[in-house]
Amino acid sequence: MDLKNNIIPDALPKHIAIIMDGNGRWAKQKGMIRAFGHENGTKTVRKTVEACAELGIENLTLYAFSTENWNRPKLEVKALMKLLVSSLTKELKTLQKNNIKLSAIGCLKTLPKKVFEELSSAIESTKDNTRMTLTLALSYGSRDEIVNAVKEISNKVKNNIISPENIDESIINEHLYTQNLPDVDLLIRTSGEQRISNFLLWQIAYAELHFTSVLWPDFTRQHLYEAIIEYQKRERRFGKTSDQLS
Repeated sequence: MDLKNNIIPDALPKHIAIIMDGNGRWAKQKGMIRAFGHENGTKTVRKTVEACAELGIENLTLYAFSTENWNRPKLEVKALMKLLVSSLTKELKTLQKNNIKLSAIGCLKTLPKKVFEELSSAIESTKDNTRMTLTLALSYGSRDEIVNAVKEISNKVKNNIISPENIDESIINEHLYTQNLPDVDLLIRTSGEQRISNFLLWQIAYAELHFTSVLWPDFTRQHLYEAIIEYQKRERRFGKTSDQLS
């Protein structure tokens, strides 16, 4: 049975974020090198992006490479960067065909020049697309993001651009990488790990969390539908009581 039929179209999350975990373990289980897992993970990315667009999800953010991932073995990092370049080139037609706008968040200037150029080109090419915004978190760390925001705001206070009394959540939001995105409604993490791993800590304040033991290369449309159906069954109170909502 296709679980898609059980999804309520009028109650979709506006913003889904995914921690794509388990590529390395998936490859190891098959006796292959980790790069093989990452390559197969890109196929899951394509299927997931298309499935979200078809459902009518407005924003999808994927945790592709964290600031901590730079500490991985150099060969693996090099392979990941090479894969990223080839994927951006290969998937551009798919993004255009599906009217998907590409965006990226993170310390992008730390990316290799070739990666940064390909990424910038893909973002520019899709900037007028309107069906869905796909955001890649690259060289991203939420704590770094918040530290940078504090520095920028502090500098504006110092130069009398912002008054300390006027600093509120909206001011902080304006200085985050995600300033053009709504808060996350549903956060999905694959591979059985149950932690956030420094991902969108500010933006997931009231997100529903969905953890699945499925490794990322094995994550299917049906798994995505399961997560959304579970999300739709939950009562989102945002600090209020059930009685207040009813």
